[in-house]
Amino acid sequence: MEPLSDPAARARASGSGQPPADGFSALTPELSVRDLDESLRFWCGLLGFAVAYDRTAARFGYLTRGGAQIMLCQHNGRWDTGSLERPYGRGVNFQIMVDRLAPILTALDAARWPLFEAPSEAWYRIGPMEGGQRECLVQDPDGYLVRLAESLGQRQPE
Repeated sequence: MEPLSDPAARARASGSGQPPADGFSALTPELSVRDLDESLRFWCGLLGFAVAYDRTAARFGYLTRGGAQIMLCQHNGRWDTGSLERPYGRGVNFQIMVDRLAPILTALDAARWPLFEAPSEAWYRIGPMEGGQRECLVQDPDGYLVRLAESLGQRQPE
């Protein structure tokens, strides 16, 4: 299904769902995707996001997972700043904090979805402390780089 081409019609297109229960995030990236259905299978089916609301004729979905929010929109050319070539999102990775990394890794493995970077422990300086996380990186169907991270707490710098 091709998305509506008229921007006003896209914005007013009917859909389903409700705004996020905890309100809208102050920063919510919107990713242009080649195939919304394929992207929803990845983001919802494998990463555990849920569609808060959508506009089906516009091929748009607003997704949430805990405090994380992201918008997916099937590519329509409206806000292209250059050619869109795979992998999309070059130079950016989206860190998503999760309560538990293991169930996501299990789902990715069951789907035979390749990891960009295997799970590892990382500690980052945050002011006078270090914050730790177990993290891995995976690319979505369009090549956007997603860093999934589970907190390991804080510690004094070594």
